[in-house]
Order: sequence, then C-alpha cells, then structure tokens
Amino acid sequence: MRKRKVVGLISSLLFLFGFLIPEEFIIPVEKADKNSFNHKAFWYYPWGKSITHKGIDIFANEKTPVLSSTGGIVVFHGEIQMGGKVVVILGPKWKLYYYAHLNDINASLFSITKKGERIGSVGTTGNAKGKQPHLHYSIITLVPYIWRIDGDRQGWKKMFYLNPIDYLNND
Repeated sequence: MRKRKVVGLISSLLFLFGFLIPEEFIIPVEKADKNSFNHKAFWYYPWGKSITHKGIDIFANEKTPVLSSTGGIVVFHGEIQMGGKVVVILGPKWKLYYYAHLNDINASLFSITKKGERIGSVGTTGNAKGKQPHLHYSIITLVPYIWRIDGDRQGWKKMFYLNPIDYLNND
C-alpha cells in the first residue's frame, strides 16, 4: 500500500511539473518567418480528407531543416498514411507537437530534444506528395480546453487542437 502512495505522489509531481516547465517557441523551419505560412489556415474548412485543417503549413525548400519548436521528448517518429514521415514531441504543459510531411527524420524515440534542435527536414511525404514542400505543424493538448468547443464542423475537436500561430506570434 505504501508503494502505491509513493508511486501516486511521484506521478502527481511529474504531472504538475509538466505544467511548470516554461513554454518557449521558435518557428520550426530554419530561416522561416511569419510570412512563410498562411495565418488563416488553422481550422480551415474544407481541407481534403482531413475535413478541417488542424494546424498550419510552413512552406520552404525541400530538405530545409525542421527544428523542434520547443524542448521535449520524442514520443513517436515514423511514417503514417496522411502525414507521411512524422515526428511527435511531448513538450511543456503536456502538449504534443506534431511535425508532418518530413523528407527525413533526425530524431530517435524517447530522446530529449532542445528548442531549435534539428529533428528532420521539409518534404512532401504522405498526402503532400506532388504539392509544394512544407511542414505541417500542429499543437495538440492532452488536457482538453473545453471552452473552445464550438458549433462548426468537428468543433468538439477544437478542445484538443491549439492554433500554432498564437504561439509563434509571441516570439
């Protein structure tokens, strides 16, 4: 019983610690600036097979380095159908940072990344094949922001997807 209490206490402290880590952001494509993405693309409808665009696309030349926008732990890297080559990083405030359509991946599972560290390069994998090279970048919260639910298409999903532009405009 005592062991469970200790594990519970440690789990609680780690959970709280995740909220205490400061968030510092950079635009995750080397040499990109605020003109490299469409400021109205987040939650744009209609958007192909995904119905609603749940992130932003940062355009750059193919093989331009993709950088971790914040520090964290790589919780997934690999290839999926729509996203192509993908890296997912668990960062501050228990948010997941999703980087898709990569040309290559330079991150290993459970490695710790620092803000600005190279994790891949811009590409056209997944459903970006045949399109202009870009990084699809999303921020997903594990703690639902229920006040963000609205009546539009897939509005209930809005409580899990945060607008990256709100974070990138602060740098």
